[in-house]
Amino acid sequence: MSAEQPVWNPRLAFVKRLAECIPAILKSQDKKTGRFGTQPWICNDQNVLLPLAAAWAIKDKDNPWHHDARLLDAIMLGGDALVDDQDPRGMWTFRKKDGSTWGQIAQPWTYSRWVRAFALIKDAMPAARRAKWEKGLRLGYTTISKSALHRVHNIPCHHGMGLYCAGEALGRDDWKKQAAAFMRKVIARQHKEGYWSEHAGPVVLYNFIYSEALGGYHAMSGDKSVLPALRRAAVFHANLTYPDGINVETVDGRNPYHPGRVSAGNVGFTFSPEGRGFLLRQLGRLHAAGKKVGADHAAQILLYGAAGPAVVTADAAHWTSSDRKIAVLRRKPWFVAMSAHTAPVPANRWGQDRQNFVSVFHDKTGLIVVGGNTKLQPWWSNFTVGDRKLLRHKRGDASPRFVPPPGLIHTPSQASLKTPKGGGLNVTLDYGAESGSVTVTPVDDSQVRIVYACTPKGKRPVHGHLTLIPHVGRVVKTGAGASEKLSGKAIDLPAKAAGGWIEHAGWRLAMPAGTRLVWPKKAHNPYRKTGHSRLSEGRLAVEMKFSAARPSYEFLLTVR
Repeated sequence: MSAEQPVWNPRLAFVKRLAECIPAILKSQDKKTGRFGTQPWICNDQNVLLPLAAAWAIKDKDNPWHHDARLLDAIMLGGDALVDDQDPRGMWTFRKKDGSTWGQIAQPWTYSRWVRAFALIKDAMPAARRAKWEKGLRLGYTTISKSALHRVHNIPCHHGMGLYCAGEALGRDDWKKQAAAFMRKVIARQHKEGYWSEHAGPVVLYNFIYSEALGGYHAMSGDKSVLPALRRAAVFHANLTYPDGINVETVDGRNPYHPGRVSAGNVGFTFSPEGRGFLLRQLGRLHAAGKKVGADHAAQILLYGAAGPAVVTADAAHWTSSDRKIAVLRRKPWFVAMSAHTAPVPANRWGQDRQNFVSVFHDKTGLIVVGGNTKLQPWWSNFTVGDRKLLRHKRGDASPRFVPPPGLIHTPSQASLKTPKGGGLNVTLDYGAESGSVTVTPVDDSQVRIVYACTPKGKRPVHGHLTLIPHVGRVVKTGAGASEKLSGKAIDLPAKAAGGWIEHAGWRLAMPAGTRLVWPKKAHNPYRKTGHSRLSEGRLAVEMKFSAARPSYEFLLTVR
């Protein structure tokens, strides 16, 4: 190892960080019930048991909580609350902070943290207390063993890690063998590019769940078959993270773009040089944003992570996945991402419609042109064929029909990526008999050219949409001299009325004749029972209408 090679060894900083988080967690506990957090209480509020137990167990000069009696009492009381709330199968009511309930669940994030906390403190527990915990954990993990590992998915993967720990802590070798066999299935299902697929194509945000679970499992089991998969996942994320540290949403089939959410990585990244380099880079981005890692992150890294040399991935000039389904162009200060992953519209709320395949980022402004997907919102699609009014979300409808009726196509049947001779990236998208393309070409440090093209062959209308990140509360200016803060007030602004351009959040978009800006085009949020979304989750959409006489539109995007 050269003297210049960076090293990942977070122990000093992370021990201090974990220790400083403990008082606030303890303050949030109801001493009568043992429940942590705010009302309404949800079982996930008890996830803090793991960082509390880590602080109790880790002996370090910078950790004043080591074997603290008051801390141990709080941990035991917190686990008692989980036992008290179990149903006969060891499940809890799946509640959310908005007051909605989603049935009974053996919540994987809670169970794995509870059993790992138990493994850390069990020898210090009074016999009666330990017996109470053991009974509750055996109840839950018996259910998990029988019913939760039936398919490769992010939740069963996390359960597999927890089941291995439960087998070790409760003396169930059969559970350890079952977990190990399931984790081998998880590894076998990883795509060679380093991601796991749910519904169709990659997930990005949930990909971290697989890495975390496999990393924890490896630390507990020593199973080295996990290591190549963890390295591939680290390389995948290194390529699909914006320069500000936020996940690239453009290829994600489950989650849209989350402004401000810099991923710190997880314990799975500590087992490869590339993963440790990713952690170093992301930690720097967190600090640059004035943020710190959370107690849970610090605890898991300290308990299960590895230190070692790091390879920090440089900003690649151009990266294309081996199957040519993903392409990234990094021409500082620009970052362009494109996807060619297509899929039929899933009939359930969790798999999102693969409808938008292009994103554009600038170092100064962050993400401007946003890709990614939602449901029941054809205005997010790069192209639509037919009547967009046929697909929309009715307010309050918790069980809508997600598949569009005949008369509208808003997701392509296939896509292909190219690198034009003039530089940039191009994606071609097929919608039945129609075909459209989007080309993005950086011109210089301040400008990028975006071209939408389609020559309709049929009678149904064909529209294009350039989707932009909104900054609610910031001003939208126009070339006509208008200026107004972006709010819940609707906007329908033709290019002519806009004076040919709009400005927002540090960028200017020249709008060709025949286009119009429309706001807000809201998302469907699958994590809220009725699907409603906040205004900030919507999109500014620039509409184009294609015809034989108007087969293309050229936009010039400038960062001022």
